[in-house]
Order: sequence, then C-alpha cells, then structure tokens
Amino acid sequence: MSISMQDVMKESGVAFGTSGARGLVTAMTDRVCYVYARCFIKYCEASYKCERTIAIAGDLRPSTERILKALVKAGEDSAWKVVYCGRIPSPAIALYGIDKALPTIMVTGSHIPADRNGIKFNHPKGEISKKDEQGIVSQSVDFDESIFDAAGMLKDAPALPAVEMEAEENYLKRYPAFFGSKALQGLTIGVYQHSAVGRDIVVKVLESLGAAVKPFARSETFIPVDTEAIRKEDEDLARDFAHKDFVDAIFSTDGDSDRPLLADDTGMWLRGDVLGILAAQALGIKRIATPVSCNTSLEKCGSFEKICRTRIGSPYVIAGMESLVDANVSVAGYEANGGFLLQTDLTRKFEDGTRTLPALPTRDALLPMLAVMVRVREERLCVVDLLKKLPKRFTLSDRLKEFPTATSKAKLAEIREQKLGEKLFGALRAKPSRFAKPGADGKMPAPFHGDIVSIDETDGYRMEFDSGDIVHLRPSGNAPEFRCYVETGDKERSAELLAGCMKIMEGWRG
Repeated sequence: MSISMQDVMKESGVAFGTSGARGLVTAMTDRVCYVYARCFIKYCEASYKCERTIAIAGDLRPSTERILKALVKAGEDSAWKVVYCGRIPSPAIALYGIDKALPTIMVTGSHIPADRNGIKFNHPKGEISKKDEQGIVSQSVDFDESIFDAAGMLKDAPALPAVEMEAEENYLKRYPAFFGSKALQGLTIGVYQHSAVGRDIVVKVLESLGAAVKPFARSETFIPVDTEAIRKEDEDLARDFAHKDFVDAIFSTDGDSDRPLLADDTGMWLRGDVLGILAAQALGIKRIATPVSCNTSLEKCGSFEKICRTRIGSPYVIAGMESLVDANVSVAGYEANGGFLLQTDLTRKFEDGTRTLPALPTRDALLPMLAVMVRVREERLCVVDLLKKLPKRFTLSDRLKEFPTATSKAKLAEIREQKLGEKLFGALRAKPSRFAKPGADGKMPAPFHGDIVSIDETDGYRMEFDSGDIVHLRPSGNAPEFRCYVETGDKERSAELLAGCMKIMEGWRG
C-alpha cells in the first residue's frame, strides 16, 4: 500500500507544530508514527549524505516506549540500522546525531500532559527547519498494511535494541570539558527532578563541575512542567525547599530536558527569556536570535551588537541565527521557554588555557543555567544581583487550556479586522496605575491611556500601548491552547495586566 504523509496528517490530526509533530496519544497510533518515521528517513536519503543509520531516544511518558518500537519497525522496513540511545534529553540525542552525522528522532511531548506525545526530528547537522518539514510532508511511502490491526497498532511490535550509552556519555562530558571540574565548586544547588528525562543527568553534570547537589521531588508519574506557564504547585515547592534547605540556586527542566527552569536562592523561578539574556551575557555572545514574544530588556541592556526577532518556535530561531552568522562572531538564540541554542562554536579563555564549546543548534536546558551559575561563582554574586543589572521589564504569560486552535485564529482575525485591540485591552490601562511611583521631581506619572502605538504580527497579534505595556496574543503551535504574553515596567503591574487579559479571554469560550 502507498500512502502520503499529507493524507496521514489529515486523517489523524497529528501535525507539525512549533517543534516537531504532536498529538493525542490516541491519535498517535503505531501506524501514524511509523509513516512519519518512514517519510523522514526517505527525505533524509534524498537530501543528506549520511549512512543508512538512524538514532532514536525518548522521554519518560507512558506512551513513549510504544512509539519508540514503531520507529524501530520503520527503520527496519526502510533497511536502515536503528541505534537506540535510551531515555535521554533531547539535546543529548541531537548532539549524538551531529557528532556521528546521523539523523535522529526524539519521542517526546515536551511539557504537554501525558495524554499527548510527539516526535522531534533532527537531520545530520541539527534540528530540522521549516523547509525540512515541508520536504518530509511531501513524501509518500509503500508498506504492508497487514502489519497493523484495525486500531492502527502493530500486531507484532519489535523489541527495542540494547541501549547505546555513547549519546548519554558524550552529553555528560560536554560541559565539564568546557567549564572545568571546579567551575561550580563551593556552590550548593537543588535539583527539582519530577519526571524529567534528564533528572539524573543534571545531577551528574553539576557534581562533575564541583557543585554540592540536593535532588528533591522525584516522581514516577509524569508531571507536565511547562517552563512558560509555571504551575503554582511548582512555585510553592521551590520556595518551600529553598526556605528549608540552603541552596545557591535550583535547577529543573521540562519533560524532555531541553527547556530550563532556574530559581534563585529564595526559590523564585526566573522567566526563560530573562535567563536567556543572562546566559548570553555570561557567555559573551555577540549576536542573538529570539522570538518576538521575549522580554525587551534584550535590546535595552545594550549587551549585543545585533538582534534578530523571529516567529515563535525553534525552527524560526534557527533560521534567525543562521542569518546572523559571520566570520569570528558568536551567535546564539533562546526562546521564552528558556531553551538556549548555540549556533557557533564558542571559544573562551580560562586560567588553565583556552577551551572551545562546540555548537549545538537545538534547545538545551543545561547550558543557560550553567553559564549563569559559573558567572555567579566567578564574580561572587547571587542570581538576584544579575537580575538587578537588567533594565526593569517584566514579562508574564498564561494560556487558555483546551481552546481549539481554529477558535483562537478566528478570534485573532476578529480583533485584527475590527481593530478591537484598544477597545478590549486599552480599558485595562484607562485608569492611573495603583503601582505608579513618584518620579525624580516628586510628581506622579500620567495615567495609562491605552492607545496602541504599534502592532506586530510576526507571530500572532502583539500590541504595544503608549504606556509602554505590551499584550501579545497567539494560538499555541503544538497544543489546543490560546497563549497571552504581557510585558510592563513593573512586576505587580504585569501580574495585574495578565489577570485582566485572561479574564477577557475566558469570556471567549462561549
């Protein structure tokens, strides 16, 4: 039987989003995942010079093992060797593929709930681009339909191969080889482990850099930790742990350990886009690509010679980084979720000599957290000291869950076409802010007026008001969620604004 990738996507509803293909576990049948993998392999055969070998890995979701077995079957039926690298972080399998010049696949739904999962693809040089996605979608494959039952599940699923440990081992060596074995000596770091696939690797890396490590809150049940919309229970957990147990910081990640969560010594989690700025400063990065939704302290801090704002999603950030590459200039990117991408090799002088960190142009959770903490130790500061050096701009975000993407797009179209932005959100600024403080002349600032001064439709609908407040609405690219991002010059004001926006958006459920 011959079937196209487009037909499978249309039938199943499993489609490419901001990072790979994702969908409900019930929709991601063995058959769907098998066709995705076969089409990816066929695309790689035609587009990249590589040996007929593919490496795979996965996160700790209950459905991941089944999907991994479907990928093994796809590799076998494509006459390719399948290397199974175990349950390791997404950046670890990507790094292995780059080192070996092999395509790789990571089975993960990242931060979304366990009733969903996903497949993330990397070509031999790194994460796939939107152009690669189009190439995969254009493929068709022939296969024997009788290998699946009526529900689309393999009748005789193969066993997973023995785990190839080299991918994990190389990732464990990456940061000690660059920063040195004493880079974090004297620091005590908590690790919120939950169900992250990299929970033990994070502990091992920190210890290899000389830190004292205190792991806590390990879970054998999958917990959907979203680094862009941190749950109240995760806020309380970090704060309580920091209160009871002295630490200089707390590390954590999302499910596939490509997005970081860093908390200061009080247990306050940093926003991912703020962490991205601090990490880039600590690493001495010259040029940055980041989505339009990220904190504007990036431009206001004056630390970078060139900045490229992109659509949301790592493929767009990668394209932005590629546009910034020039001889002998360091280039990196980051997202609002904190994932940090290193486009170029990074060379740095240390007391014992010069060392180079090879490029890894895919989201990585460890690098930004480590870079910040190495700087903290070198300069004998606290994380909060670094935050105080940044311009005062505060971003917050939230989302409507279980809100159909089509409905989100329709509402944005209505706001755009009828110019409802000022009417809907300007009213949230039509009175003086109760957080306003007297200026240097002792006078209170003028009230917020709520007039829109600029609109950016790079991704969604981003409104900047004459007060300096920003409201950005956008349908999620990988889940039925409608996201809202806000930014102001006052932390409490941002919380007030976000609450007001979410109240308005809740009214759209009908």
